[in-house]
Amino acid sequence: MSVRKHPPYDTPATLTGTADPNSGAQMTESVDTTQSPATATPIRTAEPAGFQIDVTDLDIYYGDFLAVEGVSMTIHARSITALIGPSGCGKSTFLRSLNRMHEVISGARVDGEVVINGQNLYGPGVDPVAVRRKIGMVFQRPNPFPTMSIYDNVIAGHKLNSKRTKRSVTDDLVEKSLRSANLWEEVKDRLDRPGSGLSGGQQQRLCIARAIAVSPDVLLMDEPCSALDPISTLAIEELMLTLKDDYTIVIVTHNMQQAARVSNRTGFFSIAGTGKPGKLIEMDDTEKIFSNPAQQETQDYVTGRFG
Repeated sequence: MSVRKHPPYDTPATLTGTADPNSGAQMTESVDTTQSPATATPIRTAEPAGFQIDVTDLDIYYGDFLAVEGVSMTIHARSITALIGPSGCGKSTFLRSLNRMHEVISGARVDGEVVINGQNLYGPGVDPVAVRRKIGMVFQRPNPFPTMSIYDNVIAGHKLNSKRTKRSVTDDLVEKSLRSANLWEEVKDRLDRPGSGLSGGQQQRLCIARAIAVSPDVLLMDEPCSALDPISTLAIEELMLTLKDDYTIVIVTHNMQQAARVSNRTGFFSIAGTGKPGKLIEMDDTEKIFSNPAQQETQDYVTGRFG
C-alpha cells in the first residue's frame, strides 16, 4: 500500500443519528456548514514520510475535572507508539483525544494542540467527524456489528462516508481490507455469514479491516489484545508490525511485554493519586524506556515495583 492523499479534516459535514463505524456507538453530530470552503484551512498533504502527530501542552477536561494534564509528545510517522501506565492514569483518555472520540462524552474539552501535518485538529472550523474518519480507532473488545455479515461489517464505514458504490468496487475494497488484516484466507468463503460468528481474534482483525476500509491516516488501538488468547494476541501483534509500514499506529497496553515486542517508542503515564490528573512522565525509544529510563518512577513501573 502507498501513502494516500485525503480531503482536509475541516471539510464541513453533518452527521445525524448515525453510528460511528469504528465504535458501533450511536452518535449525533451537528457541524456548522456555513463556513466557505475558500476560507477553510486544508490539512497539508502527507509527504512520503507519513503522518506525524505533534501534541503540545494538552490538558483534557470532563466538565471541571482535569483528567490529563500537560502532555507534550511527538508520535512518529509509520511507527508504533505504545502508551503504558497504571489503571486510571489517563492513557486511554489521551488516546481518544487524538481523534476527538472522547468528545462523545458531554462536557469533554481540551486546551492545547494536536497537530497532524501542520493542522491543529482542535483548531477553528475542524470537523470532528472528519477527524474520526481519518484517524481510526480499534477498541479493547472486538465489536463487529452483530446483525451484519462479515462483508457488510468491512464496508460499514465506507457506506456511511461515501455515495453509492458499484458492487465490483466494494468487492475489491472488502478483499483488500481483509487481506491487509490477514483475514481474507480464513473468511473468503463465508463473507455472507455474521461477523459475530468469528472467533475473538478473528473478530478483532475484522474490526481492524473495517477501520482500514475507510483509508485512515492513523490507527489508534485501545488495549486491542486484552480480551484475546495468546495465539490471537500474536496474530494481532504480527499484523501491527506489518501495518506500521503504511500507518502511524498508537496503542494503549497494560502488557509491558507487548509494548517491548511491537513498539518503536513508548510513553509512560502515571498519576499522583485519586482525583489527580494523569501525566506523561517520560517518553523515549522503547529499548531505552525498558532498559535505562530517565525517571525513577518509570524504572519502578517497568520493573514491577508498583502498578
